[in-house]
Parts: sequence; C-alpha cells; structure tokens
Amino acid sequence: MKKVLLVCFCFVLIYQASAQDLDSDIVQDTTYWDSGLSFGLNFNQASFSGNWKAGGVNSVAFGSLLTGNANYAKDKWTWDNQLEMIFGVVKNEGQELRKSNDRIFFDSKVGYKISDKWNYFGSLNFITQFADGFDYGPDEPTLISSFFAPAFLMTGFGAEYKPNDEFALRIAPISPRLTFVNNLTIADNVPENYGVPIGSKIRTEWLAAQVFMTYNKAITENFAINTRYQLFANYETLAFNTIDHRLDITVIAKITEFVDVTLTSINVYDIDMDPGIQYSQALALGILYKVSNKK
Repeated sequence: MKKVLLVCFCFVLIYQASAQDLDSDIVQDTTYWDSGLSFGLNFNQASFSGNWKAGGVNSVAFGSLLTGNANYAKDKWTWDNQLEMIFGVVKNEGQELRKSNDRIFFDSKVGYKISDKWNYFGSLNFITQFADGFDYGPDEPTLISSFFAPAFLMTGFGAEYKPNDEFALRIAPISPRLTFVNNLTIADNVPENYGVPIGSKIRTEWLAAQVFMTYNKAITENFAINTRYQLFANYETLAFNTIDHRLDITVIAKITEFVDVTLTSINVYDIDMDPGIQYSQALALGILYKVSNKK
C-alpha cells in the first residue's frame, strides 16, 4: 500500500507543478474546455417455438455504454481526460446469466507544448472491470477475474507527437505500473495470477516504458472509428515475448439521430495473463445519446 501511495504522490506533484502555470481560468472559465458525454443502451432478444425446425436458443441480452471526455487547452498547456465504461449481460435458455462485455478505462494527461507537433507530458491511466469473470467449463464455473482483480494503474512521463486532432503518439521511457489482484483465491484458478506474486495483492514495476497511441477518425458524418493501442515493457524482464500489447477498437455507425450500431473489439497479449493472444468482440444495435459543448 505504501508503494501505491508513493506513486500517486509523485503523480500529484507533477500535476501541482503544472497547476502553477495554469491560472484560475481552468476552474472558473469554461472557455478553454471541450467536453462530451455519450450514453448508450442496447437490447437483443430471440425466441423460438418448441417445434421451430431451423433450431435456435431463446435468449435475452442487454448492454450499456458510457463514455466521457473533458479536455482543457490554453496557451502551451493541455489537460485531457477520458472515461470509458462498458457492461453487458446475456441470458440463454438453460444457462445462468453471463457477462458479454465488461470494461472500465480512465486516462488523464497533462501536456506542455514545445513545438507545433510535440509536447512533454505526464499521464495516468487505469483499467479494470465491474463484475466477476468465469471460465465456463463442463463442470462448475471457475472464477478467473473480478473487480480490481486484475486492475492496472500506469503512469507515464515523456514526449507526445500530435500532428492533428485525430492522431496522438505518447512515448514514455519512464512508466511505473501497479498490478492489483485483490482476491487471493484467483491464484487457485489462474496460476500466473496476472503477474502478481502468489499471496500478494500488488505487483510494482518501477523500471518500465510505455507507448500509447490513439487514432480517432470521423470517416463520414455517420461513421466513425476510434482506436487505442498500448505497449508496456518492463526493463528488468525485457524480451520479445514479455512485452505487453493491447489494442482497443470501436466502430460506430449512426442510423438515426439516436440509434447507432456499435462494434467493439479488445485484443490483448500479456504473458502474465496467458501465453496466447486474447480477444473479445461485441456488436450491438441500440440507443446512443450524446451531449457536448464542443464548438
């Protein structure tokens, strides 16, 4: 716990140093803020009569999506914040309720412009999930994850290349990471325990580097793609197969003002979780409501 507090304290110092140059307008004047909030719900249902010859399983599925951003820019200073929360469940006939999607992501970055395309930055991002995750084998479901098991808290200090509003690349040669597994029983079912030593709830990787890339593009007025890629490398265990990769892709196609089709995909390689590549994909049709103060 002391290590967690130390990392958080170091990050707070960075923000406080930045705040000395960010005047009171950051709180009192919203002129320099661009913010937005999106909330989506989707519902899917299928039912079949007992004599339906084409076959099928009665099912009900529900999903929710909440994303928000609040970005400040004045003179050479920027402060970008992003929150993303996704959760979905599905109920097939003859089975208990199961998750179909689950993600919590938060990212905050303070930047200082040194040229038209380059910034110094300090950042913090956090990833975990809402609910328990299970491996559904032939016997009883096996608990393999839960809230804060795992959770990843990562800081980064370095330089950012941002040639336009669509693309950004952060290179952080200094990027400590904390990995949490607050449920000690997870190790009984996941021998790797997400890299956390057995019997402990936290692993600290002080000597590490991070690459963080985003590309958000509105292809047309009704079609957009948002991508996020993260690379994490621990200097102490550096090898080709120990470098972590994560790619998140969200594609949104607007049908009407409030109805959208959303495709989400997560692709992960982390040897501390599994020696193979993990991926998940979800396609949803539902209501998406957006509010924004963007000019």
